[in-house]
Amino acid sequence: MRVLHAYKIYRPDIEGGVPAVIANLVGHSVPDVEQFVLTARRCGWGRNIEIDRTPVRAVGSFGTLFSTPMAPNYIPTLIRRARRSDIVVHHAPLPLNDAALAYGLPDRVGLIIYWHAEIVGYPRLKRVVTPMIHRVLKRADQIIVAGQRMIDHSPFLQSHRKKCIVIPFGLDAAYWNAIDSPNARRYSSRHIVSLGRLVGYKGYDVLLRALVSLDATATIIGEGPLLNGLQALANDLGVADRVRFAGRRSRDEIRQLFHSACLFAFPSVTTAEAFGLAQIEAMAAGLPIINTDLPTTVPLVARHNMEALTVPPGDPTALATALGRLLSNPALAERLGRAARTRAFSEYDQSVYRARVIEVYEHVYARRSKRAR
Repeated sequence: MRVLHAYKIYRPDIEGGVPAVIANLVGHSVPDVEQFVLTARRCGWGRNIEIDRTPVRAVGSFGTLFSTPMAPNYIPTLIRRARRSDIVVHHAPLPLNDAALAYGLPDRVGLIIYWHAEIVGYPRLKRVVTPMIHRVLKRADQIIVAGQRMIDHSPFLQSHRKKCIVIPFGLDAAYWNAIDSPNARRYSSRHIVSLGRLVGYKGYDVLLRALVSLDATATIIGEGPLLNGLQALANDLGVADRVRFAGRRSRDEIRQLFHSACLFAFPSVTTAEAFGLAQIEAMAAGLPIINTDLPTTVPLVARHNMEALTVPPGDPTALATALGRLLSNPALAERLGRAARTRAFSEYDQSVYRARVIEVYEHVYARRSKRAR
């Protein structure tokens, strides 16, 4: 069974988010399954590489427009690769995938749409690609989502509910829990950590505004186009000396930073944040979570007053109040952190996650093979 994963960007150009999900799925051996990744460069010439024994074709790109690669060779490459595959996994949203798959997929090839999020913030683009998205959803054999809320709140998925299957993400919780540093976290410390790309929907401007009224330091791990603007905002707010923009870091370095902090802030502000894999990483490290009440799976991963404190999105005052509550109450932070670690291990184990996705592959493959006979 030949499985092709298609998404706009992948390792080593970026590590977290959807690329981390794909890496978790392809970075292990599965009997009788060959997996391949098609992607685009962030900017640069195309290349063929191998990551964790998985072939990766990254086509050349001139950069991005509307968060989509300007990669002329992506669509023809996807059409060619899809015709040599048994299953295509379209990691959505990506209009380039929709354009290629709406008309260029043989009937014998199974199509799985991994619905990570809606298109948010580009209304003109959304209007243009909506017909193709509907066509591809109609063609899909199965649609994977991380949580039921994504189905309930998506105008695209309403008429395809029977095709949808909920599979929460999984990861190597034991890795994030383990720590070699002698500087074990103290819940009485006043160090806040956050992780994610420096883009608008992550809500880092809200975090900076919340920090104004707090006696605390913050480390924001990640890179992205808003770095200069966020640094300028930190200066304007008078918190630049208490905020560290750590940039891109290795998994080991991120784990060390998690274990040096007393809590994890996840202040996302739009439905572009559908799940928040970084939450599970932080939970596995034993961190209590501050997240936002988005109409997505985000507040269901770490739940209010169980593993997290959940606040309205885009509200610096509410975020500051929740952060201050944990900073001033180490016993509460420790209780939430212990519960977070337990939930990460019990609910988001990567072996269960992988097995459920492989089961979807096998179901779709068997169904399409039967049709082809």
